[in-house]
Amino acid sequence: MTSTETRPARRAADADATDGARYTEHVANLRRALEVAGGRLDPQVAEHARAVLSGADERLALGVDHTIVALAGGTGSGKSSTFNAVSRLTFADVGVRRPTTARVTACSWSDDATPLLDWLEVDPERRISRDSELDGAEEAPLAGLILLDLPDHDSIASAHREIVDRILPLVDLLIWVVDPQKYADEALHAGYLQSFVGAEASMIVVLNQIDTVAASGRDALVADVSRLLREDGLVGVDVRAVSARTGEGIDELRETLRDAVSRRSVAARRLADELDREGRRIAEEVPPNVLVEVAPLVSGEVDRVAVAVGVQAVADDVRASVRSGRAAGRAPQFRSPQESAVRVIRSRWLSKVTDGMRPAWAQSVDDAVPDQESLSASLLASLDDVPVDATPSARARSLRTAAWWVLGVAALAVVFAVLVVTEVLDLDQTLAAIGAAAAVAAGLVAVVLLLVGSRVRSAAAEERAETVRSAALSALRTSVEATLARPAQTVLDEHRTVRESALSVRDSAGRGATPSA
Repeated sequence: MTSTETRPARRAADADATDGARYTEHVANLRRALEVAGGRLDPQVAEHARAVLSGADERLALGVDHTIVALAGGTGSGKSSTFNAVSRLTFADVGVRRPTTARVTACSWSDDATPLLDWLEVDPERRISRDSELDGAEEAPLAGLILLDLPDHDSIASAHREIVDRILPLVDLLIWVVDPQKYADEALHAGYLQSFVGAEASMIVVLNQIDTVAASGRDALVADVSRLLREDGLVGVDVRAVSARTGEGIDELRETLRDAVSRRSVAARRLADELDREGRRIAEEVPPNVLVEVAPLVSGEVDRVAVAVGVQAVADDVRASVRSGRAAGRAPQFRSPQESAVRVIRSRWLSKVTDGMRPAWAQSVDDAVPDQESLSASLLASLDDVPVDATPSARARSLRTAAWWVLGVAALAVVFAVLVVTEVLDLDQTLAAIGAAAAVAAGLVAVVLLLVGSRVRSAAAEERAETVRSAALSALRTSVEATLARPAQTVLDEHRTVRESALSVRDSAGRGATPSA
């Protein structure tokens, strides 16, 4: 592997997997939830969420993919020497007599830490970067680390203490550097260390200058430091014996920093918690037990609307008229639905669609669906183009006309036979038999034509009635979808979008285990 492949910009195979990219997306999702919800969320919930998102923007601008490790300690503890030893640079100020760190010094294993260092008020000349091609693969595991050398906590300058107090809450790993002579200093324990009870997992105490202590007394010294920490309420804090001068324990300390870099930063964890909390608060405004699709409800509403406008009655009238074979004086008409019927239809629809919704969302559906009068007008208007044909069947009419003609022929044949039999016509009597047979045959044909015509009328009547019914139901479905279904579905989709967007910020897997901070 080349050094080029191990720089911070290359430290993640997928840039979208970084905390910054993930939380930028989470912020966008919450903003989308707020935008889609509009005024349908509790005002306090929406206002608080906007404030959190505004703060999140500021934090993301600083970057949450960095791991901040701070070296803190008193004057003369060797804090700056430890900084130089860990960074493997000679950059932090190291005094000879009563050395004092007055300004924050930063070493970053990153090429994009400038906004954060600006916010931390680290002077540009007090910054150095290990993000260099010359650093090689050896420094790659520390990619993303920002190592700070803080002003001495026991400095008499109040500005120095203020800097320390402001930066400490942002630190992922705090390394307190003490020396064998001043490790029991009351100001250290009462002023700082005791305030970190509960954050022991994010804290290390480094006993520096261990090379000045006889080998036989080192274990006892480390044990005494641990005892004082326990008395402060800091149980289980890791105590390391190092020597910045000789390098003893420094490699192990760098290994600890590598572990810290592999975990999610404090800024990322805090931002994740805040976004998760806001997402859940917004999600509570849009409960899950709400209808998802209105489509399954449409058919039932169409049937109810069809009853209200008399679709079946019109179909029955058309059937009867066509079956009778007589032209109706006036084509059957759909009736205007009664106000009470439309009111019940609208009310029932709203009740089903808004079941489980918060009042503001239910009102949104109510506002989206046309009022009773508009709904009634729309339903009736949708039937204007429905063909209501109650005229007699042309084929049945033709068959009946043919039957009458055949009956006429039969009658003539009967008259002819009678005239021959009575010798009114001086013809062969066999012609009378032929005439009678022709009359019977014609009569049978006429009966068949009449029966077929009746069947044709019945079939035409059913077909016309079904045509009217189907066309009316189709028109009403279109109207119901336009007036009831689509407006309601739009609100339901928005409701679902808000919930999904809000819950999408739930913080799942981070960068490994995260110690409490």
